[in-house]
Parts: sequence; C-alpha cells; structure tokens
Amino acid sequence: MLHLVKESVCFYYIKIEQKKSNGKNSYWRTLIEEERFQDFFIESNGNMFIIKPTQNPKNYKSHLVIDKKTSSGTFNSPTPEFESLLKRYNIDSTGFFGFNKTLRYKEGIIEIGETIIVAGIVKWKNLSEPIPEYNYSKIATLESDVKQKIIITDLPETVNFKRH
Repeated sequence: MLHLVKESVCFYYIKIEQKKSNGKNSYWRTLIEEERFQDFFIESNGNMFIIKPTQNPKNYKSHLVIDKKTSSGTFNSPTPEFESLLKRYNIDSTGFFGFNKTLRYKEGIIEIGETIIVAGIVKWKNLSEPIPEYNYSKIATLESDVKQKIIITDLPETVNFKRH
C-alpha cells in the first residue's frame, strides 16, 4: 500500500525512477523526487518542540528509512496503487510498443506518533494562542542557520541511540 498524503503523515519522501539503457550500460533516471511536510510538534521528557521545515530556502536535511518499495518491468505490471501514483504524476507505465517500462518507487514517511530524532538550534518563543493540553506560555522551536540545518531522521540506529 502506498501511503501518499495520509492525514497521519507529517513528513514524506518519494522517488520514482526509470531504468534506461545506453548501449551496453544501463542506469536509473530519476523521474520524480519529492518531499512534502507540514509543521509538526515533538515531545521529549514532557517538553514540547515545534519543527518548521521549509523548502525555499531549504532549512533541513532528512534521512528517512525507506518504508515502501515497488517496481514494474517487462513481465511485471505495476500494482493498481503504483499505477495510480504514476498517473498522478503523468507518467505512462508502458512504452511505445505497449511493453511495461522498468520503473521503481520508494517512499519514506514519518507518521504521527512515530519515534524520531530531530536536531537543530533551540529557541524559545512566546505563544500567542494556547495549545490544547499544553499549559505553558512558551514553546521551544528547532531552527536552522546558515551553517547548521535542522536534521530530521527516523533511522533506527539514531532512534535507538542512548547517551551514556
């Protein structure tokens, strides 16, 4: 099942590639590579932090676990979900003679409630409006500067890391 914009997703990455041949060599050409996200909150030890990634200028680096992969090829038709995704991006799954194109898809997502690691520069902001179930007048935000971007990851080796 391809996730694509579920309400419980606060950050996702997708990549669709097509296998191309150039004589004896073949390579993967990227057709679509996209990240989508929204502002989100994280909670750590009773403290709330707001994360505000931006695309332009890009103020973050993301490293996500690839949660889903699928592919299609000459003798392997795309699943209905993959075909629907391809149509959404105006990508035809068949070539000139009607054979399936060799395509592959991967996605990484961060869902609400998932354990993640986020790093950045912490700044405190005054709240102009209260947040339900949060009884403080300030909230920490993770921000970036010219030299340091916000890091967002759900890689297990970082999530399971414990400080000693």
